Amino acid sequence: MMAREGKFTKDDLYKATNHLLLQYGYAGFHFGLLAKKLDISRAALYKYFDNKDELITEYMEFEMQRFMQELEKIKKFPNFEDQLDYLLGVIFKYSKIHQILSMVFQIPKSDHPKVNETLEQLEYKHGKMYTYLNDFIQLGKSEKLLKHEFPNHLILGFIFQTVNIPNHSKLPEQEWKNLMIQFLRHGMFVERS
Repeated sequence: MMAREGKFTKDDLYKATNHLLLQYGYAGFHFGLLAKKLDISRAALYKYFDNKDELITEYMEFEMQRFMQELEKIKKFPNFEDQLDYLLGVIFKYSKIHQILSMVFQIPKSDHPKVNETLEQLEYKHGKMYTYLNDFIQLGKSEKLLKHEFPNHLILGFIFQTVNIPNHSKLPEQEWKNLMIQFLRHGMFVERS
């Protein structure tokens, strides 16, 4: 049975791309896998994209834009603790996307102008994201909730890595998020009297 030339929506394409990137990573992803997943021919994909990097960077840019729209709302919360709760919610919501966006560093410099343009956009948005997050950390320090001696990138690294901790207990998401917040706020040591 031959794969159909087929029609697919951008939503179908992005869902399949997401799934395959999570399953195979950047290096293992190729149009043959994607075509099979969408039940179309590889030629159908080449009508829209010159190569996998063009597709992957376009998909990453789409996901980064969605994440940034959510992240921008952090400013609606006046204090650090509310911003932390909101930020963790966003991070948990987009937990798999962070894994995919980190693959951007695996994409080699290209002769393809569209790929390079999209990579530049991703770099710009990453810088913008860091500005929002840096402001968030500075707020925590100004409210005297975060220790000044810890660099901002260290604190942000711990916050973002919380989503990578496996929930082996299979706790409901809100309960798991609450444990993460408690751990971030109070650490793992018992307070001594």
